[in-house]
Amino acid sequence: MCTAPDAVMLFAAGFGTRMGALTADRPKPLIRVAGRALLDHALEMAEGAGAAPIVVNAHYKASQIAAHLAGRDAAISHEAPDILDTGGGLRAALPMLKASAICTMNTDAVWRGANALSLLRDAWRPDVMDALLLCVPLARAVGHKGQGDFTLGADGRLTRGGGLIYSGAQIIKASALEDMPPGAFSLNLVWDRLLAAGRLHGCIYPGTWCDVGHPAGIALAEEMLGAPDV
Repeated sequence: MCTAPDAVMLFAAGFGTRMGALTADRPKPLIRVAGRALLDHALEMAEGAGAAPIVVNAHYKASQIAAHLAGRDAAISHEAPDILDTGGGLRAALPMLKASAICTMNTDAVWRGANALSLLRDAWRPDVMDALLLCVPLARAVGHKGQGDFTLGADGRLTRGGGLIYSGAQIIKASALEDMPPGAFSLNLVWDRLLAAGRLHGCIYPGTWCDVGHPAGIALAEEMLGAPDV
């Protein structure tokens, strides 16, 4: 039986430009959905999965993120003077995460259904995977604009293009970042290397998911969360 990762990185450093005026005075993770900050929705999921440590990165209006997390069991990885993108941000936080494999989650989405991080941990097989991405079929990706990101093969490996959306949650080995150039870089670059090596895997989220990276996503997420169970 494999050892499932406990460390979690929550991405909260971005500028939130798709949110327009809503992020003029606050970072996107502090926008409220159903009465709670987006960051709190992500923290609840991490805590529900028994995550430890939890690290949150911060850059844009980082002082607000720090004030919001005061008293919470979460550390902050400050990105300054420059923002580091997802890959660079994760690599910078590795000394705080102290793990060979890490769960990561974006903070601009909400979920209805099973705990996404628990599902990933249950499906993690480090002997055949260097990264495991949690994906959502287009039909259950509320508020998503555009095409899919991936196709899932019968062997569990991912290929680019198709009808699955990357949900923003994954497990990735720290070693996958070792040979990346210094500074800012996207995790997409890492995924492309793992895909070529046959080490990029995926699994499907069975519930519904809403993209709250744009203003219309707020109402859509609140409607999704308030929908009756079927």
